[in-house]
Amino acid sequence: MNAGAEPKLEQGTVASALRFWLPVIVVVLFVRTFLFQPFHIPSGSMMATLLIGDSLFVSKFSYGYTHYSLPFSPPIFSGRLFASLPQRGDIVVFRSPKDDSVDLIKRIIGLPGDRIQMIGGHLHLNGQPVPRERIEDFVDTEVPGGPVRVRQWRETLPPGVSYAVLDLVDDGPLDDTPVYQVPPGHYFMMGDNRDDSTDSRVLDEVGYVPFENIVGRAEIIYFSIGDGAAPWQIWRWPTGLRLRRFFSIIR
Repeated sequence: MNAGAEPKLEQGTVASALRFWLPVIVVVLFVRTFLFQPFHIPSGSMMATLLIGDSLFVSKFSYGYTHYSLPFSPPIFSGRLFASLPQRGDIVVFRSPKDDSVDLIKRIIGLPGDRIQMIGGHLHLNGQPVPRERIEDFVDTEVPGGPVRVRQWRETLPPGVSYAVLDLVDDGPLDDTPVYQVPPGHYFMMGDNRDDSTDSRVLDEVGYVPFENIVGRAEIIYFSIGDGAAPWQIWRWPTGLRLRRFFSIIR
């Protein structure tokens, strides 16, 4: 009797585990597919708005859904369902047009039909310089040999979206560019760290981004750790956590 009861007990344990975990998995997949997806910042291309070590939520519903919204991105349909158009100044996660297995995060600078140009490190939109003002230097305390002071500007896109951009060097390789004419159905992306961002200005590596490639809009930082630490390195939390960035709304 005891020998025969063991398999039944094991089967009951497995069934109980499935009953518990299956709804959890379904909920997690639903949230990640249709509502919010976590994203970790691996580079400094969006400093000082986003720092290396920031973890944030990206809203999947902001612009509607493409096949990139689905787990593993199966190409089961094209275009966008329940589409809503992005706005200039939005920070978005998108799939690279050159390698759609790679997620990138940048700010939307140009809409379809816009003309974008950098002249002397100053952004020009449709033939007009984008208003900017010099603000207090950004102080990077996490670089070897730091802290390092970096020039910072407050840039304002029409219709009034304002944010800080960094100016690391004079006469950077992307400080002077040709005019970029954004094609229909595409967007022009740039990093806020203008001298350390491979973005739409580099046509053979990123270029113009199709609307279909946009995964979602960056909304809120839910976790942040510096000093080169990974989120799972709990023993480094006492010195590495950036508590002031927790639950910061992204603009």
